[in-house]
Amino acid sequence: MTLSPELTVIAFGLLASMSWGTADFNGGLASKRLPAVAVVAMAHFLGLLLLIALALLSGEAIPPTSDFIWGALAGLAGTVGLVSFYQALSYGRMGIAAPLVAVLAVSVPLIIGITTNGAPPTLQIVGFAVGIVSLILVSYSDGRLPDRKTLLLAFSGGIGFGVFLLFIDRVESQGVFWPLVAARAASSSVLILITRVTRLEWQPRDSRHWLTVIMAGLLDIAGNVFFMFASRAGRLDIAAVVSSLYPAMTVLLAWFFLKERLSRIQLFGIVAALVAIILISLPSTA
Repeated sequence: MTLSPELTVIAFGLLASMSWGTADFNGGLASKRLPAVAVVAMAHFLGLLLLIALALLSGEAIPPTSDFIWGALAGLAGTVGLVSFYQALSYGRMGIAAPLVAVLAVSVPLIIGITTNGAPPTLQIVGFAVGIVSLILVSYSDGRLPDRKTLLLAFSGGIGFGVFLLFIDRVESQGVFWPLVAARAASSSVLILITRVTRLEWQPRDSRHWLTVIMAGLLDIAGNVFFMFASRAGRLDIAAVVSSLYPAMTVLLAWFFLKERLSRIQLFGIVAALVAIILISLPSTA
């Protein structure tokens, strides 16, 4: 059975959100023991090696120079987003920081997507609104909102992620791995340089800590690949909204493994996220 373009976007978007949400959970754990810059540097370097191997094994054609440029710019923007995000995760509760970043991140491609492609069907617009509201609800915990430091880090992380999604969508060829190689090469170079110049501690102390860093790197790559598939299958704004529902996965993992309490409002937010996905997919089945 062949999925319609809209359902294909949603399917890949959900895979991206699950991958990113699990990657963020592992990255947040690693950032509680090491500086966020060092964690992202290691994760991106491991991801770079994986992407080069995948590009060579798949026989993917070398894309034009412009794709490498857009990939590198996306990588630099994503670096700002991810370092800020992991710092926010290590500073505060994961269930608070993750949704705030996601709301800001989805705003950039959502605005650009609607501006360039026109407004989507009414049900999808309602789904977008419900999706954003669901992220706000999931971020509300224990009757309190994040402090100023977490808000500033979330703002930096969200804008960085939003620009990453926008730039990586500018890749014109059908290549997937090589543009992401450019992104990871740019981010890894900058982050490794920062860790060496500032002499930050970077080496995990035990095997379990290594595992969290490796999982963060591999799953982040998986999320990026799935997002590229989603954005190419249909509209950028739909791909961005569905992919940005990853905080629900981060919150659920934090609840299950770290015993962070889920409030009724957060549970309602997770349900609202599911409703948003259904609303966004309805026009394709009508």
